[in-house]
This record gives sequence, structure tokens and C-alpha cells, in this order.
Amino acid sequence: MPKTGKNHHARKEELPSTLQRSGQKAQDTFARTYDAAMESYNGDESRAARTAYASLKHSYAKVGDHWEAKEERGPSDRRAEEGTDTGQPTAGGVDANASKAHLYQRAQEAGIKGRFKMTKGELVQALQKANDAATRKARDD
Repeated sequence: MPKTGKNHHARKEELPSTLQRSGQKAQDTFARTYDAAMESYNGDESRAARTAYASLKHSYAKVGDHWEAKEERGPSDRRAEEGTDTGQPTAGGVDANASKAHLYQRAQEAGIKGRFKMTKGELVQALQKANDAATRKARDD
């Protein structure tokens, strides 16, 4: 099913829940990319979704239960830099290429304990875990 309507904006009810709680531009980015990928990949929904998330992650980072614009556009993690066939793990929407100071600030906002001792990689993992918990909580509400 197309993710965009006649007005070329995202059909909110067709989007993943984290995008339903995100801004219009993030929703439109995902929806338009998804629809174009569905055409390109002959209706392969899984591939279209992966492509749409990859596009979204270049401009947005997952923060808690929604997506927010990144300070700088670009790949969010090593997998995004190298492509899907790298074997590298994804950072789950966390902008792993952001500075350690930025990740620390996000961890502080998320209330992650022990953040002052964490390496950059540990901050990314802790933020992924916090984001997943926030998404589960939002879905339950």
C-alpha cells in the first residue's frame, strides 16, 4: 500500500509507529522513498522499507520513541557508510557518527546512568536500548 496520499504527504496511519510520532518532513521522507523503492524493487516490501529507513537515517536520528532532524546530514553509522552487504551492525537509528559530546548530551536527556564513564560505542548502545524502551512504552500507551 502506498505511504503517500494525493497531497504527496505521508499517510500517517500507514507509517511505523515511531514515524507517526515524528515531524511531517521525516514522515514524508520515509513515505516518498518507500513508494519509489516499491516501484523500483517490483513490490518487495522488505527491501523498500530498508531503503526508506536508510534514506531517513541520513537526515534524522531516532531519539526516544520518534525521529528528529540531525545537526549534519550524512550516514548514521558504519553500515550506512559501507552499504547493506557489509556485515556491520546497524545503530538502530542512533547517529553513531555524531560526536561523543553529542551522544553524551542525548544520553543525559534520556536519563542514562553511568554515561560519564562510557565510551562512544557504549553510549550508542545505551541510547539504542533507551530508544527501544521508549518505543515499547509509547506503543503500550
